[in-house]
Amino acid sequence: MPIAVGIAFRRVARSYWFDPAGYELKEWDKVIVETTRGQEMGTVRIPPREVTEEDLQAPLKPILRPATSEDLEQYRQNLYMAKEAMGICRDKIAKHGLPMKLVHCEYAFDRTQLTFYFVAENRVDFRELVRDLAATFRTRIQLLQIGPRDQAKMMGGIGPCGLTLCCSTFLKEFTPISMKMAKDQSLFLNPVKFSGVCGKLMCCLQYEHEMYKDARSRLPRIGDAVQTPRGEGRVNDLNILKEEVMVEFPNGTIVTYAASELQWERQVTGCACAAGAAEVVEEEPINDEEVPDTDAYL
Repeated sequence: MPIAVGIAFRRVARSYWFDPAGYELKEWDKVIVETTRGQEMGTVRIPPREVTEEDLQAPLKPILRPATSEDLEQYRQNLYMAKEAMGICRDKIAKHGLPMKLVHCEYAFDRTQLTFYFVAENRVDFRELVRDLAATFRTRIQLLQIGPRDQAKMMGGIGPCGLTLCCSTFLKEFTPISMKMAKDQSLFLNPVKFSGVCGKLMCCLQYEHEMYKDARSRLPRIGDAVQTPRGEGRVNDLNILKEEVMVEFPNGTIVTYAASELQWERQVTGCACAAGAAEVVEEEPINDEEVPDTDAYL
């Protein structure tokens, strides 16, 4: 199996495999590599190790060199120049009257490319803007339209929980989030209540979703008829975490039982399911957008 090293190009981003080229590398070392965007400075996040061919997305490119003090100084200069470029680009966006909001800007390490990230409600014809920027900066210009979730990841912020956003702290990739995840967790079906600062459903809905699905598979549904030690009643409510069922009897009395104390049957896709059987439910359409990968360097 080939030896590869995992390199990340942002603080919170997925790693890409490169050939260590014989260099002794350890985690957090800075290195210079060749990418489709030109030379870039990356950080070793996975020390050299054997990797299966199936895990490699493309032929391994070699690391050019460990970063020197001169490389680190050039990287700091690039960050300063990118901040200046942000201001210039905003002025030119206003000059051209384009309905777009600039979010982030970055130079390739060798300054052969300057990339601007922006958000907009619709597609934007920015060809004239690109020509203007190319004439100003005398380098290759790339404008990338990103989604609200990528915008939140780049800008950071504080979530409704009072903590720093997951996407800007540790989430390396976005996964689709659906309304069904909220429904399975018995949350109020008001998207505003569990939407993040990006306006999309919160990524943390996925963290405990599998546990809730497993617990629900052992519980009846609200409205199902169940047999209890006191006779037949109907499910009024559920406590999923405790696996408890609130049963309402014909006289209006509501009693809480452990699910293990009950017997029930229900019709699912034309079949009668015994107590505790897993429910077969068709997945609801995803209520979110696929976010383009803005970290593609291979």
